[in-house]
Amino acid sequence: MDERQLRILRELGELGSVTAVAEALLVTPSAISQQLRLLQRAIPVPLTERQGRRLALTDAGQALAGAAIEVETALERARHTVAEFVDRPDGEVSVAAFHSGASAFFPLLLRALAAPDGPRLSLADADVTQDDFPQLTREYDLVLAHRLEHTPGWPRTVTATTLLREPLDVAMPADHPLAVKRRLTPRDVADQPWITAHEGFPVVATLDAIATAAGRRLRLAHRINEFTVVAEAVAAGGGLALLPRWTVRPHPALVLKPLSGVRARRHIDALHRPERTARKAVRTVLAELHRAAETIRG
Repeated sequence: MDERQLRILRELGELGSVTAVAEALLVTPSAISQQLRLLQRAIPVPLTERQGRRLALTDAGQALAGAAIEVETALERARHTVAEFVDRPDGEVSVAAFHSGASAFFPLLLRALAAPDGPRLSLADADVTQDDFPQLTREYDLVLAHRLEHTPGWPRTVTATTLLREPLDVAMPADHPLAVKRRLTPRDVADQPWITAHEGFPVVATLDAIATAAGRRLRLAHRINEFTVVAEAVAAGGGLALLPRWTVRPHPALVLKPLSGVRARRHIDALHRPERTARKAVRTVLAELHRAAETIRG
């Protein structure tokens, strides 16, 4: 077995098909299949099995894929032993973030790391569903991702560091009848029209929890992912919405009210592949993200 075969097995465990692995690694499916066959010849037990249309790893395959992470991490560290590269403080570091996270963190990063001898940032926005964030770590050194507090954690294929545990508050126009309340319950808001994100994005599950607690279905009037647009729609009377307490700029026409009776909080996490932090520049940016989180939280 060699490094390339182990990486293919690792990616197969994440992506579930030869075609998807081939697309991710920019090679042909036949080349992926050939490498898997060569790897299988070196292992006395099956590494893969069919589960419907998905090509899944057996227990042995999962064990080897887990070892592949350690192998790739060790090899990555070995490649970076040349001191002028590993210790280079001004290397390029790529960072991707969901929209509200980018709006809150990117300006602080750019200002803090503006010195010419610091890391050179390459920033990108990435509006993806919760399940798709780990895959972005193939393309970027650091990925800012968000998930609801009660949802499962990130897969072991990535390293996750929590930057913020941010409450989600109910946003409404300042003259809304509910604006006089200090806190709201699911029953208070169950009969209101709602503005929420598309399916697969974290906020949606919190609305499901509100509906369950109130014992009735909510009326989802509008589907909008971008929180700044959501705020404008709420201000125009389009409905209530859940907005993050710290990472979205306050809107002069809105008030935010905390919600009782459901777990309305999200984690903002920095995801990366373990080998990425072998570089000093990446570690510097990660440390600066933690400092930025303290500033955002106030």
